[in-house]
Amino acid sequence: MATFNSYINIPAIDYWRNLCMREGIERHYDKGDYFLRQGEVAKYIGFIKTGSLIYTAMSADGTEHVVGLGAAGEFVADFPFSLSGIPARTSVIAESPSDILCVSTRTLRDRLKSDMELREVVRVSTEALFGMVYDRHIALYTKTPEERYRDLISFDAHLFQHFSLKVIASLLNVTPTYLSRIRKIH
Repeated sequence: MATFNSYINIPAIDYWRNLCMREGIERHYDKGDYFLRQGEVAKYIGFIKTGSLIYTAMSADGTEHVVGLGAAGEFVADFPFSLSGIPARTSVIAESPSDILCVSTRTLRDRLKSDMELREVVRVSTEALFGMVYDRHIALYTKTPEERYRDLISFDAHLFQHFSLKVIASLLNVTPTYLSRIRKIH
């Protein structure tokens, strides 16, 4: 089945899910709490048990842009950059109260030095994530906002129950007014 965050369909995802279930510490984030902040090295990767999150990036003028979404049953991470100690390019913020099973990126960085299975899972996961992001990048140039909206809704017809119109408009790179017009047509 197609999902908005297509990386979730790769077999290596079971490794991450099992790792978070086995070793993760459950942390609660209220709406508006940061899981990670742009410019800082992420402390955790996590498996989202409940709730929803948005990935945001700030433009030079200080405008916040939504660049990704995360929901229960998915992962949250600044992947793979946090595993190399590189500062995050995005912030991840709880859009609703969220419970996340968190594993320390420091622990994973240490493990990467000797764990060949983890290295392979990171490689495969990075390729899957790159493919997903690249497809979205291409869609920004080759699809109209209406086509991108239809694609997004095809993944989750109840998206507006989890995310605000403003968040979805930002993700689609349109104004909330324009998104409202598209919704009226469909």
